[in-house]
Amino acid sequence: MTSPALAVWNGGKKSGILGRNDGYFFNYLPDTSAEQLVSLTMPLRLQSWVSEKELHPIFQMNIPEGALREALRNSFAKVMVVDDVALLRITGGNQIGRNRFSLADAETATLDEKPESLEEILTYPDASALFNELLSRYAANSGISGIQPKVILNATRRATVAASSYIVKSWGMEYPQLAANEYFCMTAAKRAGLPVADFSLSGNGGLFVMKRFDVTEAGELLGFEDFCSLQGVGTERKYQSTYERVARTIKDFVSAEALSAAREQFFATLVLSIMIRNGDAHLKNFGVLYRHPHGPVTLAPAYDLVTTTAYLQHDVPALHLAGTKKWWPAKILERFAVQQLSLSPRKVAQIIERVAEAVNDTAGLIPSHILDNPEFGEIGTRMVAIWQQGVDAFAPSRTRC
Repeated sequence: MTSPALAVWNGGKKSGILGRNDGYFFNYLPDTSAEQLVSLTMPLRLQSWVSEKELHPIFQMNIPEGALREALRNSFAKVMVVDDVALLRITGGNQIGRNRFSLADAETATLDEKPESLEEILTYPDASALFNELLSRYAANSGISGIQPKVILNATRRATVAASSYIVKSWGMEYPQLAANEYFCMTAAKRAGLPVADFSLSGNGGLFVMKRFDVTEAGELLGFEDFCSLQGVGTERKYQSTYERVARTIKDFVSAEALSAAREQFFATLVLSIMIRNGDAHLKNFGVLYRHPHGPVTLAPAYDLVTTTAYLQHDVPALHLAGTKKWWPAKILERFAVQQLSLSPRKVAQIIERVAEAVNDTAGLIPSHILDNPEFGEIGTRMVAIWQQGVDAFAPSRTRC
């Protein structure tokens, strides 16, 4: 059985029709404007955009994975075949980025959702029970990828009326204390001067909550595309690329006026990932933002930073660099920055020094958190040791600064 065709909405209007026969097809509607492109890689044309074996990368981008996908499958398996198109239909009213999905004849693709209290989420005593409740309530409203259990919801802060959109993450049994792990990695990113969305850790350390960066304070939806979409590959190939190609993708899609800042941001993120041993900096964990396809395109803020070697001792980087996947020495990263990102040696040295200081400073916060949250002791202690090793590996380069 084939899922019914879907309308794809963009800018509050229907942009086209997505369906499946022998393969997957997307057709722009005749009156679609140039500002309603579903992807930077899919310009307006009369001919169908056809993908023979799998959904187009832009539509794959937010297909739920892991716990969220399983929850949706369990909820809807009795009434429909839960394939990728069905998942877009289920979660289509609340996606990361500008695209929304509905049945072809629907009048709207928006959701009417009562906001939660952010303070209650951050202070609720039983994080596991709360997340399971949020998952049951918002799974069908959460068009977001990633293996880590997460949902999208609207919430208000105390003494405010306007609701904002947040991503709430928990963890599975195989990755204990992942929320606190991500909180400290993101704190290091913020201290290093990287752009990041507002984020918080619940009082008991059980939930990581991040404000969405693809929705403005006024509620405007921004275009977001990860690097799988920009490189024209499906989610399953998120580890099958190189950081050299990521650099070229930045050059190809980021606007000229934002290119220098994007290159510096990307290099700082890569250096940070090496220092904190984040082996999950794959194509889906880099992206671009834009208000409309023909306006300025910038590199998205840093997100999804985790010390993966705290769980997988022998983990390696997600993508190749200089033909290898290893925790590269500083000289290889320096050469990459100069040759592929057009950064000066002085700027490279400054970025490495700034990131190292941020990692050291953030590591100093972990022991006090362990005292208040003893269950974080094992993972937190590992992280401090791993980070020190990562920073020390850049010591000769830092001395040359």
